[in-house]
Amino acid sequence: MCEVLYVFILQRMLIPIFRKFFGFATLLCCTVAMADSVDSLSLFLKSTRSMRADFVQTVISPAKENRPAKTKISSGTFAFVRPTVFRFDYAKPFVQNIVADGQYVWLYDADLNQVTQRNQLQALATTPASLIASANDVTSLQKEFVLLAQPDAEGLQWVSATPHASDSSLQRVRIGLRVKGDAVQLAQLDILDVFGTRSLIKFERTDINPKQLTLAQFKFVPPKGADVIQP
Repeated sequence: MCEVLYVFILQRMLIPIFRKFFGFATLLCCTVAMADSVDSLSLFLKSTRSMRADFVQTVISPAKENRPAKTKISSGTFAFVRPTVFRFDYAKPFVQNIVADGQYVWLYDADLNQVTQRNQLQALATTPASLIASANDVTSLQKEFVLLAQPDAEGLQWVSATPHASDSSLQRVRIGLRVKGDAVQLAQLDILDVFGTRSLIKFERTDINPKQLTLAQFKFVPPKGADVIQP
């Protein structure tokens, strides 16, 4: 998965006479809102033991010398059961499957008839997948990421996650949460990797803790005749 993210900047107060007063009021209000976003993430991690959703992923590669920026859009379904299994099943524009079964991460490319198999613990330590599917609570997540509350935007609450590890492939991830009463849903992931590639994943038609989602659905067997690579 390509990984990326952006930071929102608060507007400055424009009335010099009341700058101190309104600056304090704005800071106070934003602090309350930001605290709520981290609390919402905590509630999401505690209450959502499993999830299934459709997704649309937009990947924007930065412009390079003599080459403009590129945008690629893909879609499919996503599911997880905490704390060890998840799967992304891409349907468009190409069929691909990314399956974490608790021991290995499998990447299957149907066009190439090729499977890549990696150790799950090593492959996913500081990736967006650990943000969504592996962490049981904010405390465990903070062992891998610095979490900072962000201002609300697009009708969502936002939390920024920056890896502690200096050698991570990520710069930062923004987690967008939709809050309705006591219910918290994962709505967006906005991911920025170290190469400047941004990946925005929007989740739709989300089903929280579906009873029909079982561990058996996260087993992967390489198709007959497929090349299996173990880097």
